[in-house]
Amino acid sequence: MIQALAFLREFNLASTVLRLLLAMIGGGLVGYGRSKKQRAAGLRTYTLICIGSALSVMISLYLYEMLHGPWLATVEAVGEKFDASRIAAQTISGIGFLGAGIIFKVAHGQVSGLTTATGLFAVVCIGIAAGAGFYECVILAIIIVILVLNVMSPLESRFKRTVRNINLYVEFASVDDIGTIADRIRDMDAQIFEIDIERTERTENLFPSAVFNLKLSKENHSHSAMLSSVAEMPCVHSVQELIS
Repeated sequence: MIQALAFLREFNLASTVLRLLLAMIGGGLVGYGRSKKQRAAGLRTYTLICIGSALSVMISLYLYEMLHGPWLATVEAVGEKFDASRIAAQTISGIGFLGAGIIFKVAHGQVSGLTTATGLFAVVCIGIAAGAGFYECVILAIIIVILVLNVMSPLESRFKRTVRNINLYVEFASVDDIGTIADRIRDMDAQIFEIDIERTERTENLFPSAVFNLKLSKENHSHSAMLSSVAEMPCVHSVQELIS
């Protein structure tokens, strides 16, 4: 077993196939979960990125082997220097541009795409580890990343529903209703930190709206109770909790 693992750590045809397969499997498993959730980057994107990052390391290893083997005479003649980690480092830098394109601002000041962008970064690192032949790290990282993206997602949503600090997006009939809504929130022993008014007049199908940043009381910290209380007001057209 130890001898087989040592053989696969060497740069040969068998290790090349195994490293690319591990990168394909790792990226595919992570991307499959993202595809099921209808994310911007899915199965093919994660798989290709993971394979590409593995290739970047293997290209570096190949060039290193060639520069110290068949090309050695030429290298000594021209004095060429080569850093084997440079291509992999540029791969990590390059994924930053791709991740930045996925992150965007949506309505009411919320940001979307952060998890997808960080997932792509993690997959790149998995691919680099696979290309370098760090098999133990690859297998462990695949398991951990899948657990974080799939198992921790409902746990995070449940946790956010229990925190006392919340943001409410409220649409109402008139901007004069803001004070009435604020009084209803205070009647439930909640503390208002900030009121961000988004629209002051009704335009087409859009009502005046505002985002209330508040903190619920220890005794009454039910998110659903707060939403129901505000929604029951005659002046309120719609209300929703903003969860980033």
